[in-house]
Amino acid sequence: MAKELLKRSEQKVEDTWDLSDIYATTADFDKDVENLKALADKAAGFKGRMFENAKTFLECMKTWEAMNMTLYKAFEYAQRLSDQDTKNTENLARLGKLEAIEVEIGSKTAFFDPELIAGDDETLKKYYEEEPELKEFEIYINNSRRLKPHMLSEELENLMALAGEVRSNPQNIFSLFNNADLVFPEIEDENGEKVRISHGRFIPLMESSNRRVRKDAFEALYSTYEQFQNSIAAMYQGQVKQLIFNAKARHYNSILEAALNVTNVDTKVYKNLIEAVNENMDKMYKYVALRKKILGVDELHMYDVYTPIVKDVSVDIPFEQAKETVLKALAPLGERYISLLKEGFENRWIDVYENEGKRSGAYSAGVYGVHPYVLLNYNNTLDNQFTLAHEMGHSLHSYFTDEAQNFFNSHYKIFVAEVASTVNEVLLMEYLLKVTTDKNQKAYLLNHYLDSFKGTVYRQTMFAEFEMLTAELAEKGESLNAETLRKTYYELNKKYFGPDMVSDELISMEWARIPHFYYNFYVFQYATGYSAAVAIARRILKEGQPAVDDYMKFLHSGCTSDPVSLLKLAGVDMSTKAPIESALNVFGEIIDEMSALMSE
Repeated sequence: MAKELLKRSEQKVEDTWDLSDIYATTADFDKDVENLKALADKAAGFKGRMFENAKTFLECMKTWEAMNMTLYKAFEYAQRLSDQDTKNTENLARLGKLEAIEVEIGSKTAFFDPELIAGDDETLKKYYEEEPELKEFEIYINNSRRLKPHMLSEELENLMALAGEVRSNPQNIFSLFNNADLVFPEIEDENGEKVRISHGRFIPLMESSNRRVRKDAFEALYSTYEQFQNSIAAMYQGQVKQLIFNAKARHYNSILEAALNVTNVDTKVYKNLIEAVNENMDKMYKYVALRKKILGVDELHMYDVYTPIVKDVSVDIPFEQAKETVLKALAPLGERYISLLKEGFENRWIDVYENEGKRSGAYSAGVYGVHPYVLLNYNNTLDNQFTLAHEMGHSLHSYFTDEAQNFFNSHYKIFVAEVASTVNEVLLMEYLLKVTTDKNQKAYLLNHYLDSFKGTVYRQTMFAEFEMLTAELAEKGESLNAETLRKTYYELNKKYFGPDMVSDELISMEWARIPHFYYNFYVFQYATGYSAAVAIARRILKEGQPAVDDYMKFLHSGCTSDPVSLLKLAGVDMSTKAPIESALNVFGEIIDEMSALMSE
């Protein structure tokens, strides 16, 4: 790996995303922002007269849609620019300005939801008959009116809008601290050469076959976070407190209920996941014991979690090779799906490599009316290849739903978001296992499959349980200081990894580096999504076209129904524990297959 990161200006153009597809120039962005202000003023003009008549109501809804589309597009552009180089002050200022404008717009249009909710059903029914074009907005209108018990007066909605910028501070502060300000030390790599730890390099270092490198990277990273534990705890506590403020203001029983009700998911689904995983800890402990046995260590430490348990298998996957493999693996999804994948690969939808100041991790971001964008920090590993398949799954989901639905109906809920991405991962794994004949290579892949289950179902559920427990503590009035957060996380780590794992003290700092803890109960959906995806992918491979057709209906459905109902289109019922238990049974089968293979 390169010893120092490239500057953004040093990246090859073909390895970066092309944001000119959104706005040709920043001047075009500025022009749209001015247009946004005009649309906000026009929208504000409907205050008190939304339900004058059917024609006025239709004009109001069209203006509301145009304003939100413009705001959404502008934000996607500004956020992508900021994420590609968080050190660029011009990009940061542009994003900050837009956030301030959003707050101003929220204040001007605070009347909208209360008035929309106040309208009576009979009037709406009459308007739909008089102006059939209003039917396009019916799903959005119904979903807004569903939240009526939690809507406030116009005056209080205005106050909540004004508080929006302040409430986003914990996440913004953590993001800047974690991506721009935090500097990790150098360690010696496998060759004895100095390499500086970064977010993008940490996991590859933890995958090293050299245990000294893994231990050094683990201790260097978490010791750095430990130096700032009190400040990071304050950031996290600030995040939880602003969620409590929102939940109380909107008359929810808990911040978990507030978070899930927005996406129309019952809290029982969240608790079902945690219960089902806790009831299947034996499989996780079996996996940990197998890892310890194969690695041949007297003690298994947390810095041994990522290294492949198959020796003498060197995997280096250049980005071009990764793209070709992904295209072959996803062929069961049909010609249209593959042609769109190629379009994304060839037309710079993807920002490929890490550079100084670039946001860590990976994501896909849809831009309605344009196309999705994918941020990667590609580093030639097998995991990176799976990340490519994963994020393009998100992207094609966005593409299909944007194609089939209007702007409001295109915004599928985060509960279903991780399904499309993980179906791709499962299909990629099944393809690789099918074409691999070498015993060591197959064992390596099975190890990766096991790690996917471990990382996506067990680990993300552990994160979800941490969020739930710390929220409950805060709601009881207890302080989320560094000591409390470390203790809570450490005890969970011991529970999830079991007796054969040494839970090193520094792992109690892992919560401090997880950006998703600022996303409002997001991570549980990785686990539910993975479980659903295993069922869908296996059905596609077994049944072929009928299963693909059902899956495509789901991909095109946007938010036209509640998430649990949408997944039923693809044959999965997430209102029960069954998909979780089924997925964990597959995990158990893979452990047995791996154990048998390694015993040959």
